[in-house]
Amino acid sequence: MADQQARPGEDKRPSEIPVIRWEEPPEGPVLILLDQTRLPSEEVELVCTDASALVEAIRSLAVRGAPVLGIAGAYGVALAAARGFDVDEAAEALESARPTAVNLSLGVRRGLAAYRDALAATGDPTAAATAALASAQALHREDAEASARMAAHGLALLDELMPGGGHRVLTHCNTGALVSGGEGTAFAVALAAHRVGRLRRLWVDETRPLLQGARLTAWEAARCGMAYTLLTDSAAGSLFAAGEVDAVLIGADRIAADGSVANKVGSYPLAVLARYHHVPFIVVAPVTTIDPDTPDGASIEVEQRPGFEVTEILTPQATAVGGGGGVPLAPLGTQAYNPAFDVTPPELVTAIVTEEGVVSPVTPEVLAALCAKARATPAV
Repeated sequence: MADQQARPGEDKRPSEIPVIRWEEPPEGPVLILLDQTRLPSEEVELVCTDASALVEAIRSLAVRGAPVLGIAGAYGVALAAARGFDVDEAAEALESARPTAVNLSLGVRRGLAAYRDALAATGDPTAAATAALASAQALHREDAEASARMAAHGLALLDELMPGGGHRVLTHCNTGALVSGGEGTAFAVALAAHRVGRLRRLWVDETRPLLQGARLTAWEAARCGMAYTLLTDSAAGSLFAAGEVDAVLIGADRIAADGSVANKVGSYPLAVLARYHHVPFIVVAPVTTIDPDTPDGASIEVEQRPGFEVTEILTPQATAVGGGGGVPLAPLGTQAYNPAFDVTPPELVTAIVTEEGVVSPVTPEVLAALCAKARATPAV
């Protein structure tokens, strides 16, 4: 069950945006999410009291973005355990809520493993629920720390590629604090450049059809006082041709073992444009987004979204009731092609920035070594 509650608007640094948090009121534990479908016009929170409400929030994109989906998945397991629901059933539903983002399944599995281990050791469901919650909270902290390290590595890479500062960076979709336990992935790099006075302009793709760039990235950039300009996705080519882009920074929902990158649809055309115009195309993502079990781009399952997201302009009210009922853009009955993601091959990726360092060139061998290094490093 999910309820909505409004929050008074107030200026915050991105790291202070309460995107996801656990609370324990007298009536029982809840998971509270900032409803991203209502931004930027209003800040409204969803209060999830069970895993099914969280599944719906994930599918409706009230919470979205690979790293925070992993956190949500872990908290969802803890919520089911604390509320006395079937934990295995909840985990299965959560893991299948969105198929492309690998972090979601990793978060669910991590929480489930903590729950099962504690239950086997103690035989006490309460102790097992506590262990699942501790696991989710640890993942939340780790993601915030990873975000800070990615920002530092990414800024160093920008300065290496473009000495002197004045970076003009193009980004796609939303990769800031709304998708992370910290300040984000690609957006966090741009924010780091802004804070040291080396960001000249953040170019923000609107990101059709759900406008995550216009609604979310612009919202975050405005809160941070960044110099930013919004453009339609189809205008990116003219921006490259005018020589106005120094680098492209995007996030990722899954990176295959060969370095193929699945990200919000529209990313692949930017990679092609960047290659033609000799502009670095940089992916910023935590190591957990690299999936050794997915061998290549063709093996990535790409989520297909409902057609009405393309044939209608969705209002927050329409989105809140499950979609449809927006303002029509196309004749009734028009079929729509609406993949949520596209896949960029590794040869078009200049570098992948992770919390463990920068991968360039992007090869299966280097990615495998990076993953092995991350597995060998104890979690903080």
